[in-house]
Amino acid sequence: MAAGFLDILRARHAARLLVGTLVGRLPSGTAHIAIVLFTRAEGGSYTLAGALAAVYGLSTAVGQPLLGRAVDLYGQPRVQLPASVVSALGMALLALVGLGSLPLAYGAVMVAGVFTPPLEGGLRALWPSVLGGEDRVHRAYAMDAVAQEVMFTVGPLLVTLLVSLWSPAAALLVINAIGVLGALSVVLSEPSRAWRSAPREAHWLGALRSPGLLALLGSFFFVGLALGSITVAGVAYADDHGRESVYGWLMAALGLGALVGGAVYGARQWAGAPERRLSVIVALLALGYLPLMLTPGVVAMTALAAVAGVFLAPAIACSFIVVDRHAPQGTVTEAFSWLVTTFGVGAAAGTAVAGPAVELGGTAWSFAVAGAGGVAALLVLLATGKVLAVPGRTAVAVQGSENDRNGAVEPGFSSGHQA
Repeated sequence: MAAGFLDILRARHAARLLVGTLVGRLPSGTAHIAIVLFTRAEGGSYTLAGALAAVYGLSTAVGQPLLGRAVDLYGQPRVQLPASVVSALGMALLALVGLGSLPLAYGAVMVAGVFTPPLEGGLRALWPSVLGGEDRVHRAYAMDAVAQEVMFTVGPLLVTLLVSLWSPAAALLVINAIGVLGALSVVLSEPSRAWRSAPREAHWLGALRSPGLLALLGSFFFVGLALGSITVAGVAYADDHGRESVYGWLMAALGLGALVGGAVYGARQWAGAPERRLSVIVALLALGYLPLMLTPGVVAMTALAAVAGVFLAPAIACSFIVVDRHAPQGTVTEAFSWLVTTFGVGAAAGTAVAGPAVELGGTAWSFAVAGAGGVAALLVLLATGKVLAVPGRTAVAVQGSENDRNGAVEPGFSSGHQA
C-alpha cells in the first residue's frame, strides 16, 4: 500500500493539495479540543464547554453545505480563502475576549464555524482531474482517510503542547493562523484555480435529493455524535486522573488506531458493494466504542482508545465511495460537505449531551454516549439497506465497464466533476 500511496503523491500537485488541505483543516479538526480546553482554563464548566463546542459544530453544519454549493457554482478560490480568513478571525475574537461576555463568545464560535472552508469536499472534487484513473482516485480516498488520522493524531498533541508552552488562547490563535496558510496553498494551486463543477440540475435540494446519500448522512450523524462525546469524556477522564496531558494521549491514541486501521484497509482492493461493507465496518466501530465505559487506568484506557479508533478511517474511506456513488451530477463538493455537516451536527449533539452526562453520572456515562452513538449508526444503515443498495446515476454509468477491467476494484467512480 505504501507504494500505491507514493504513486499518488508523485502525481503533479497531489502532495501539495493533500498537505495544504490537511493544514487548512487543522483549525476545524482541533476546534472542539481547543474550545473545551480554553473554556476550562477560563473557569467555565463542562456544560459551558460542551455548549460552546456544540455551537461551533452546529455552525459548521450550517456553513459547510452552503459554502460547498458556492464552490460548485463559483469555483474554489473565490470561496475557500475568504471563508478561511473569516473563520480564523472568529476564533481570534474568542481568544482575545475570553468568556467575559458570553453572547460575544457564542457569536465568535458561531462565525468561526459558519465560515469553516469546505476544503475536505474540495480536495475530493479535485482528485479526478489530478489523478485521472479510477483506481488511483479510489486509492486516494483511502490515503485521504489515513492522512486525516495523521492530523487527528498530531492535532491534539499540538494543541496540548501549545497550551502547555503558552496558553489555550495562544493555541487558538496559532492553530487558526496555520489553517489560513494551508487554505492559501490549496487555492493558489493550478488544479484548484482551474477546477469547475460539472453542469448540475437546478434543484433547491441539491445533493439532498439522493435517497442513498440521505441514508448515509443519517448514519454518520451518529458516528459524529460518538466522536463528539469522546471529546468531552476524554477531558473528564484526564481531570479524574489529575493530569491534563492524559487527554492529549487519549485523543492521539484514538487517531493512531484509526491511522493503523486505515492503512490496513487501504492495503487491498475490495470486491462487492461498498454499502454492504460499510455496515460491517460500522458494526465493528460500535463494538470498539463500548469498552470505553469501563474507564480503567491510564495505560489500559489509552489502549482501549487506540482499539476504538481502528475502524474509524475504514468507515470514512468507504463512505467516500458511497457518497461518490449516490451524489447527483454537479453536486460533488456539496455532497461531501453534507457529510462533513452530519459529522458536525452529530459531534455538536455528542458534546452537548456528554457535558451534562459527566456532571450527572460521571465519566463512564459520557463514554456511554459514544457507545450508544455507534450502535445507532449501525441501526440506521441496517434500516436503510434497500435504499443504499440502489446506486445513484454516477455509479450506474461506469459500474459495468469498471468491473470488466478489474473485478476487485470498488465500483462507483464518478467522473462528472473534472476541471
